[in-house]
Amino acid sequence: MSGYRFFQRASRAFNDYPHLPKLLVLFTVSGGGLATVCHTAFADAGQDDIIKKKKIVVLGTGWAGTSFLKNLKDPSYSVQVVSPRNYFAFTPLLPSVTCGTVEARSIVEPIRNIVKKQNFDADFKEAECYKIDTVNKKVHCKTTQPNHLGGGIEEFAVDYDYLVIAMGARANTFNTPGVVENAHFLKEVEDAQKIRRTVIDCFEKASLPSITEAERKRILHFVIVGGGPAGVEFAAELHDFVKEDLAKLYPALKEYVSITLLEAGDNILNMFDKRITAFAEEKFARDGIELKTGSMVVKVSDREISTKERSTGQTVTIPYGMCVWATGIGSRPVVMDFMKQIGQTNRRILATDEWLRVEGCKEIYALGDCATVNQRSVMEDISIIFSKADKNNSGTLRVEDFKEVIQDICERYPQVELYLKKKQLKNFNALLKNSEEVAEINIEKFKKLLAEVDSQMKNLPATAQVAAQQGSYLADCFNRLQICEANPEGPLRFRGTGRHRFHPFRYRHLGQFAPLGGEQTAAQLPGDWVSIGHSTQWLWYSVYASKLVSWRTRVLVVSDWIRRSTFGRDSSRI
Repeated sequence: MSGYRFFQRASRAFNDYPHLPKLLVLFTVSGGGLATVCHTAFADAGQDDIIKKKKIVVLGTGWAGTSFLKNLKDPSYSVQVVSPRNYFAFTPLLPSVTCGTVEARSIVEPIRNIVKKQNFDADFKEAECYKIDTVNKKVHCKTTQPNHLGGGIEEFAVDYDYLVIAMGARANTFNTPGVVENAHFLKEVEDAQKIRRTVIDCFEKASLPSITEAERKRILHFVIVGGGPAGVEFAAELHDFVKEDLAKLYPALKEYVSITLLEAGDNILNMFDKRITAFAEEKFARDGIELKTGSMVVKVSDREISTKERSTGQTVTIPYGMCVWATGIGSRPVVMDFMKQIGQTNRRILATDEWLRVEGCKEIYALGDCATVNQRSVMEDISIIFSKADKNNSGTLRVEDFKEVIQDICERYPQVELYLKKKQLKNFNALLKNSEEVAEINIEKFKKLLAEVDSQMKNLPATAQVAAQQGSYLADCFNRLQICEANPEGPLRFRGTGRHRFHPFRYRHLGQFAPLGGEQTAAQLPGDWVSIGHSTQWLWYSVYASKLVSWRTRVLVVSDWIRRSTFGRDSSRI
């Protein structure tokens, strides 16, 4: 073979097999001819490189899954993403989509745009996972494409070395009759688009000349169930839409429009500071939004909502034109089946440890709304904690004996720090000194000392902020897996030897907003700082714009805000 032809073939091999190692070609000139010695390991080396890559399967493209994908940097992993939606949606702006304040496409980013920028091998499949096989380490999926494409529903299985479950949650109907059939939810982009069309439908239907006044009043009665942030923000958005835009387009109908917010508890926004709750309730009263607390929905028909009033015990029937169900969240069927499979039948949501590993599954992680961190209680491990500090096995401890384990105790059991903060104590030493007059304590006194600590245990809220931080944390763990395998950095293993590989996940609360309409927003920021009013609305604009996933979505959302303030909201039914 001539040297020129050899180089042609070698070049083609390089182009066709980019993962193969470089060719080592030695040329020697002998007897006036070109002798070529080629030392290669084409297929074997290339296959070894591929085999060495651990495969991570990510289920879901919500806040948790997308945050994990964006922060994963290690190219030694091969990532397979499976989700029924091929985009990430900025869900805090869904209430704005329902009334046309921003457009649906402005808050979504195609997931392929995100993964193509990463430096690891990644592939995406638009499909729905319906079964997780932990024995064979497979996830079984089926396609979600429309049937008119032909071929029916395709099913396939994906192998994994590590599984990241970030499937989110569904709306919780609490098994209330008629909710699924008659109410609108506000969890997905499609939900927001459907609500937007229904609002316009109600106004167009009510404007027909054959409609009676009683029927017109019913059609234009909008009922929101749930006084949390989603329900409150949608009620505020709808009020602004009606007042600023629809009242001008349908002037004869504005006197028939009414908005009612139903809440089973005593107050709306009960997770916020009481000052925000009071302001929101007062503002809704001024705006004409009827707020009914202590009203538990027991049935939803196509025209009426039945509620049980806690104050009187009576059942009240409320006619409505559109109902939006914005209450709690519940586990998806595939997650519930998985929980039964691994023995978590006594729980309502998938439980993980502090490192986001699913309890009972070594290489499966769960993030976001589909899971909760099951924090270990101090009293459950109290004897082991005591024995770790009591290195001399004397049965008693002095304050100085805790020096080596104090930091590990506070890190492993975050409720300890919360308890110290509540008692206004600087550190764990202060707790020991303040609670004991004697120089030494035994196990019984130690138990008595920490008896109230576990009362500070709280579940993490099901918010986008938590999910995003969990995804970032888990990605960082995968990025430093090899380093931390060799040099563990986590706290002491109280029920074993050595240290945990990583520091446990700790949620850092960065504050929360509650838009209340009329260009007014309430904010509760770290340090118990509360801000309410028009200036806070501008803070909301800036924070949400900065948190959008890409510059493309930032430009689109900001331009939508400008368009709305200049031309108003679009009332077209599309």
